[in-house]
Amino acid sequence: MRTLTTTEELAEFCHRAKSGPYITIDTEFLRERTYYSKLCLVQLALPGDGEAVLVDPLVKDLSLDPLYELFGNTDVVKVFHAARQDLEIFFVEGKVFPQPLFDTQVAAMVCGFGEQVGYETLVRKIAKQPLDKSSRFTDWSRRPLSEAQKTYALADVTHLRVIYEFLAAELEKSNRYKWVEEEIKVLTDPETYIIRPHEAWKRVKTRTNSGKFMAVVKELAQFREGYAQVRNIPRSRVYKDDALLELASTKPQNPQDLGRSRLLLREARKGEIAQGILDAIQAAKVMDPADYPKAPQRNDKLQVNPALADLLRVLLKSKAENVGVAQKLIATSADLDQIAAGKRDVAALSGWRAEVFGDDALRLCKGELALRAKGATVEVIEL
Repeated sequence: MRTLTTTEELAEFCHRAKSGPYITIDTEFLRERTYYSKLCLVQLALPGDGEAVLVDPLVKDLSLDPLYELFGNTDVVKVFHAARQDLEIFFVEGKVFPQPLFDTQVAAMVCGFGEQVGYETLVRKIAKQPLDKSSRFTDWSRRPLSEAQKTYALADVTHLRVIYEFLAAELEKSNRYKWVEEEIKVLTDPETYIIRPHEAWKRVKTRTNSGKFMAVVKELAQFREGYAQVRNIPRSRVYKDDALLELASTKPQNPQDLGRSRLLLREARKGEIAQGILDAIQAAKVMDPADYPKAPQRNDKLQVNPALADLLRVLLKSKAENVGVAQKLIATSADLDQIAAGKRDVAALSGWRAEVFGDDALRLCKGELALRAKGATVEVIEL
């Protein structure tokens, strides 16, 4: 098992990778104590029985620039499994996305392996190999790495070669490459990974839609996100969501009020965090009502036609069985309720999902289609 520890070694490997049709890639990282993931290891494998290597990004002076250059080579497909966290790391550190990208988790869902299928399942079902996951939760920042860690890490890219070739062939046969490409567009969109502090309130789940209350939530979430980003600490180390909502409700005005909070961490009751909380509450207090954030309408507040929602569920089940993919990949229960309530800006009504389900769902809503039970199946009938 070879570990690359110099930029020159990495450059030589990436140069050889340029002559192949694809390269498989995985990472190991830590995020428990930081806002941004700490990249600890990169695994790379060439096609077939080609060399598989580890890259140690923690070695001083090793640059990942040769890998980022390879990411831009459109003649080589970059293969990941469940790529989102890996891509976030490379985007944050190198401001680059691999092109073209192939995500075997997305492809496996499209090929009928179920929703968010795990790597271990694909190794067992496609590569017909066992997978030792005992090193999964080890500390990847510690050096030296054990032989067990290295073996585990390399398995994440060696078996991936077999999985990729199988899934790529299946997509070619079923003519569903377009489906995968649509899903991957989201993964390679910078907006997927950029969290702007002034938009952080949208991630906070609350049952209260009061404008004044939401103004405080927005200011508290904005301060927390900015503070966590600058100091590279988890937002929960500043204060958790339950404490944020408590603060938005009680609106403390001074350090003494903060001291009476039930949920606020001790460290947040003094110093910069305490002052930031008080400043955020004051900013919300003077906010123009016209600028109050508006919480998105909850599904339980929608005027859902329950009979239509039930019919849409039957239609979805029938369509999902016909194409052999998980229902949730096509449309969620929330999507169906929104369609039944008259919403049309729903993911299930666009792209490949529209072809598979959405177009007929709209026709069902308009009364242009009917459903008929026939034995164990459901037929769609034109009206």
